[in-house]
Amino acid sequence: MILTVDIGNSSIKFGIFDKENLVSRFTIPTVRKLNSDEINSQISDKFDSKISAIIISSVVPELREAFQNLGEKFFDVSPFFVDWTFDFGLEIKYFPPENLGIDRIVAAFAAFEKYGKPCIVCDFGTATNIEVINSKGEYLGGTIVAGINLLADALHRRTSKLPLVELAKPEKVIGNSTVSCIQSGIFYGYVGLTEGIIKRMSDELGEKPKVIATGGYANLIAESAEIIEIVDENLMLEGLRLIYEKT
Repeated sequence: MILTVDIGNSSIKFGIFDKENLVSRFTIPTVRKLNSDEINSQISDKFDSKISAIIISSVVPELREAFQNLGEKFFDVSPFFVDWTFDFGLEIKYFPPENLGIDRIVAAFAAFEKYGKPCIVCDFGTATNIEVINSKGEYLGGTIVAGINLLADALHRRTSKLPLVELAKPEKVIGNSTVSCIQSGIFYGYVGLTEGIIKRMSDELGEKPKVIATGGYANLIAESAEIIEIVDENLMLEGLRLIYEKT
């Protein structure tokens, strides 16, 4: 069994693979001061088979030591942390390449491997990353924007009277209460942002890419963003499995 771990700013996603089959998937909140014992106490009941390898993508460097210790202490495995030096089979057109977030390139690699090229992949998390791969297999870069949850939170925190609202699709664009107005502005504004960026990217690319969405808010946005063709909730975990196979 292979354990894949995607450490993000808001949550840590785990996937257990038996060869190509994802047999278990679970999530815990990201807490930067967690130690290996605390992590193990949250996940130890999820395993009923021996883990032979652990592969990790992380944007939270504070947790590296904890996960290193977790693998060695509880699984007798030294984890493999993916970084920009790995040969993803893509020509990286990003400068400097070491500044490219590992979550971004793993998502691009996974989309390329699973769905072909050209493609655009949108990762809707704490931040929304939109990545582009052309028909030559070149990773061109993309965009980074605050996630829909950060937008809602900022609107609440930076104003005196606006409440923090549930992130949901409103029935109408025209809101008739403060809550429905905020929900409409956030949701339909974000759908418009997503579609606008992808359309401009496609025009700039000069090709018709396949558009894939992943991340915690992918289903919410894709419901109304017709430009998104595929929602793949396990894209990052699948990408890590594919990277493990390549190693």
